[in-house]
Amino acid sequence: MKIIKKIIALALLLSLFSPVYAGRIHPEIWYQTKWCLEQGGEIEVTLSDRTRCDCITKIYAVEVEFGNRWHHAIGQSLHYALQTNKRPGILLIIESPKDQKYWERLNRVIKTYNLPIDVWTIGD
Repeated sequence: MKIIKKIIALALLLSLFSPVYAGRIHPEIWYQTKWCLEQGGEIEVTLSDRTRCDCITKIYAVEVEFGNRWHHAIGQSLHYALQTNKRPGILLIIESPKDQKYWERLNRVIKTYNLPIDVWTIGD
């Protein structure tokens, strides 16, 4: 577990210098690490098909995604759940009040199509 924490700390440090980080309060890995560890989960789990699930807990296979990519998170969470035989989950990153529309869109699609996805938010 200590080596995992060191790797995560290094990844967080390196992500601070990433051009992808520009315009975001924190990089995705920051939210992913914070939430997943609080849930007692495992981060960046490589699955049998070589895809990587953002967080695996006892119950869930969770995709962590910024609000504006909510639609990508639906497919990924369902795929990870299929691969792991766990419930699909989405942790949607909401960094500003204007991101609330993505939360509403995500929940509308899940409700309309009765998708078995549990969702949470993190951020402001």
